[in-house]
Order: sequence, then structure tokens, then C-alpha cells
Amino acid sequence: MTDSTRNLQPATGNFHLLVIGAGAIGCLVGGKLAQAGVPVTLAGRQRFVDAVTANGLRLISDGVTQRIDAIHPVASLEAAYRHAVESGRPFDAAILTVKSYDTATALAELREAAQKMGLPMPPILSLQNGVGNEEAIAAACGPQCAIAGTITAPVEIAETGVVRLTKPKFLIGMARWDQQNPAPIFAALYHQLLDAAIPVTLYADARSLKWTKLLMNQIGNATSAILAQPPAVTFAHKAIADLEISALRETLGVMAAAGIRAVNVEKYPLCTLAPLLRYAPRWLLRPLLRQIVSGARGGKMPSLYLDLEAGKRENEVVWYNGAVVRAGETLGVATPVNRLLSETVLHLVRYPDEREIWRGAVERLSHAVR
Repeated sequence: MTDSTRNLQPATGNFHLLVIGAGAIGCLVGGKLAQAGVPVTLAGRQRFVDAVTANGLRLISDGVTQRIDAIHPVASLEAAYRHAVESGRPFDAAILTVKSYDTATALAELREAAQKMGLPMPPILSLQNGVGNEEAIAAACGPQCAIAGTITAPVEIAETGVVRLTKPKFLIGMARWDQQNPAPIFAALYHQLLDAAIPVTLYADARSLKWTKLLMNQIGNATSAILAQPPAVTFAHKAIADLEISALRETLGVMAAAGIRAVNVEKYPLCTLAPLLRYAPRWLLRPLLRQIVSGARGGKMPSLYLDLEAGKRENEVVWYNGAVVRAGETLGVATPVNRLLSETVLHLVRYPDEREIWRGAVERLSHAVR
């Protein structure tokens, strides 16, 4: 269910945006906004600042490279706020694109920088995956500062400061986090995104948006991370397909207990598919899910695997399957498969030497559910 745009008035002039996180999503959104003439400060690591200072931010789409120089890269949020003070333009809004396990640190640094410079924390749009980031934003600066968001963008980092869209279309979803006291900047930010040729769909319920995107991110993610195989390979195994179906049904059960309905996101009709995923026979769902995951991911390895492969000391499974487990505990809904997947990925984070034991271990994983 999408929100109406009738009462949203266009923005009057550009405002100063802070994008926190110079990964693929941060560079894509920040770059598009800067191309449209919006003053953008983009916070990343020092090597990102060096690359963009030397060569501009570069976006590659359909084989064409666009260089964007009208963007201000910084290596810290303190530097971002110093720039805001020096330019006489406080931040009207921020867009958070860091990994979920970096959210708490980013918010703490943002608060410290704002206080040091005597400026307020801006409203924050989260374009992060998983469940729990908007709650963290609301706790840090008040519910009226949180804006729920999602993005479906086939984008990748080609090299530092260079992002490539592998498909031309992408879409942002937005929803007011606090319906009673929504962020005052919501309408203006929505129109700034549209003016930058960034397609946006508004949703009436933030939790429906975030939990539906969680369903999408779950599919073929943790199992591939554990087995070190692409989703198209893991779904070829009946036992793993059934494990995935069970995990999705647990998530849908938690959503039902919480009164959260699935919604359609971009081209994925999850509102229609949710009852099918929950109640249809497994023999019908196995080929359907394999087709979906093959089309969505192709031969790419998912994000949870990539973090394991990179030796990251944290993993977003805490905000994916782990979020389902935590909500299930609160609501009295059993989530044994999501618990298994979450705990196994986190075990491999702590003990990376054991990853080889799990590589391709389909039978071991399928029989591990307690």
C-alpha cells in the first residue's frame, strides 16, 4: 500500500544534504543529487576523499562514465560539520547508507560533531537494509527525525570513487517513521529526490516497507554465506530450498503477529506473494523461489557472504535473520530456522577458520535445525 502524494508540496530551492557512507548506494544517491545541483557533502574514508578530489565522483551507466565534481567529500562527520559552518549552510537532512552494524557509531559521531559545532542533528533518511536502523535513529535524535527508506539498486563499486549501475533502473521507497510527528523535511526531501531524476515511491506504513524489504534481502543470503555458494546453486538443493521456505514462513509469522503487512516493492509483488509463500505447498514454491533468486542476484554472491569473505568482524545477519529472532521472542513466535542461520553466520564471523567445514555442507546445514 503506497502513500498519497497529494499533500506533498514541492521543495522551494535546494538545501544542503549530508550523505553518510561512501559505498555504492551513498555514491549513487549523493552523485545523482549533486548532478541535479543539490549541495551534497559525502562522508567516507580518506582514500575515497583522495580519489574524488583527484578524479571526481564517477558514475558508470550503460557504458557511459559521468564525472561529478560538484560534490564535497569529507573523511569524518566533524569535517562535514566544519564545512557546513564555514559555508554558512547547516544540513537540512542526512541520508544514512552505512552497513547496519556501523549505524550506532555513525549516529554517535554525528551527535558529537553537531554538538561540537553548535548545530542540530538533521532529520535522517535511512536507505539501509535490515530492521532496526530507524529505531536507532529515533532513539538518538527523536522519532520525528527518522525517515524510513529502502532502495533497490543494481549498483556496485568498480573502484574507489567509481560506481557502476549494472541495470539502468532503481527505486527508493520512503515512509514517515512517526505518523503523528513526521519529519518536517519529509516532503522537501521527497521532491529533491524526484528533481534529481531519482524515482521514489511513498508508502503509508514504514514497518511494512522495512519488513518487506527484509523478506527480499533474506532470500538466498544467509544460506549462501554459510555454504559459500551462489544462491542459484544452493536453491538447486531441495533441502536448502525447504530451509529457505521455513525461514520465510517464520518471518511472515512474526509479521502477522506484529500486525505488519507485506507490500509490493518495485517489481516484486510481495503483497500478493506473501500468502503463497506462507501456505502454498513446498513443491510449488521451490522452483518459484529459485527463479526469483536467479533473476534478482544472477551469479552474484550476497552481502552476508561478502562481509564474511572480507573478514569483517561484524555481519548484517543481526539485522536480517537476527531481527526476526528478536521480534519472535517478543511476540512468542518460534523462529528456529532464522536462529540457526543467524547463529551460524555469527559463529563463522568469530571463527573464520571453520568456514571450510561449512563450504557446500548442505546436509550438515539442513539437519542442524533444533
